Amino acid sequence: MSEDSETAEPGSAAAEAGRSRSRRALTWLRITASAAALVLLIGAGWWFLWVPEHRPALDQAAGEVHAIDVSNHQGAIDWPAVEADGIGAAMIKATEGDDYVDPRFEENWAQAGEAGIRRGAYHFFTLCSPGAAQAENFLKSAPPDSHALAPAVDLELIGACETRPSQATVDAELERFRNVVEDAWGRPLLVYARGSFTSEYSIAALADHPRWVTNFFLRPPDEDWMMWQVHYFATVNGIDGKVDLDVLRTDS
Repeated sequence: MSEDSETAEPGSAAAEAGRSRSRRALTWLRITASAAALVLLIGAGWWFLWVPEHRPALDQAAGEVHAIDVSNHQGAIDWPAVEADGIGAAMIKATEGDDYVDPRFEENWAQAGEAGIRRGAYHFFTLCSPGAAQAENFLKSAPPDSHALAPAVDLELIGACETRPSQATVDAELERFRNVVEDAWGRPLLVYARGSFTSEYSIAALADHPRWVTNFFLRPPDEDWMMWQVHYFATVNGIDGKVDLDVLRTDS
């Protein structure tokens, strides 16, 4: 018994319609691939070309200046070149814990000042040593300086210290650190606290202190800050590699 074939003859209308659908599908596939490649190209251009050079507009009424924060990780810095590139201030890592001194702090501190850049010193606070001992370590390297920016404390849960004490212990050690440093400097600490720290510990005891906030690319939604960390990928003359870009309010 004969049956109709379900395979269209090569020259039939059904076969031609199938080939047309295949051509349209291939065309759309090529368009989609091209669009995706263009998006990737634009994204790469934005990331590698725009981001490193991006510097947000400044509020002159608030005395804002572009700033950077640096440590030994940046290596040797040509500070006159940094100043000539429009950087008006720098927060420089001095110490960490109760015994570490950044090996480039003294050099960075002296040369930044000689270049006419406003400078401040910061301490990386750890949970593995007493707050008072950390304060003494900081003050040995960064004694009070009436011409400097207020000292800063960096609160992050990164690095070798894996100790996680109670909230009460953290509050007590931070208070001891704060009291010793502020008594010496006569000014309140500038507080930088990353999400890694604040997700585990409250810093309510420091809530009334000047804030150093992070808000990538966009100006922070509230105005309650002294320093704004814009991003980590800035290109600045005089520094090899990327560096953290900030905005400092000198009138705060």
